[in-house]
Amino acid sequence: MSPDLSIYLVTDTAIAAAAGHPILSVVREAVAGGVSVVQLREKHGTAREFLDLVCGVADAVPESVTVIVNDRVDVFLAARRLGARVGGVHLGQSDLPPSLARDLIGPDAVLGLSASTPAQLREAETDRAAIDYVGIGALHATTTKPDAPRPLGLDAFARLAASTRLPAVAIGGIGRTDIASLRRAGAAGAAVVSAICSAVSPRDAARELVTEWRQA
Repeated sequence: MSPDLSIYLVTDTAIAAAAGHPILSVVREAVAGGVSVVQLREKHGTAREFLDLVCGVADAVPESVTVIVNDRVDVFLAARRLGARVGGVHLGQSDLPPSLARDLIGPDAVLGLSASTPAQLREAETDRAAIDYVGIGALHATTTKPDAPRPLGLDAFARLAASTRLPAVAIGGIGRTDIASLRRAGAAGAAVVSAICSAVSPRDAARELVTEWRQA
């Protein structure tokens, strides 16, 4: 069954720590506020540290929440081997080809792919049998990902989302005021980092985002 992509948390340990939150606490609170997908994105730790985090999060969230591993197919496979309930992998353009990743993770795992240009989305369409959704961004300028593409803005996002048959999740500097417009523009979901990780109350922030989506 396809996951509910509507309000989708992408973690950032450094941002959460700066706000005084352990990342596992952020995840628990965000899920309590209604987040239904958690992508674990950790660029600076070791593989062992990342694996421990993935297993810890998978153990901490209910079965209704899909846990996605960013980039690291090896960490996803290791977590599954250890019995962790991880749902899938999200790949960037420089990661494994989606068709190969699908062979490795199996037919039932969720596979997402970042795509920010018409050419990348056309290529994703050729791999549509392997891919479950695309992440399109950056919507706005963002500091959470140093190599983020140039900001698209809402109109360009809407054109890109309309160009693909894959569900499109917006990402990049997204806040509460963007949610309704994104849903009307054809987004299947909105991926947020700072809006939850840096919030005084991640639970309240998540709840506000979910409410905006449902009321759009």
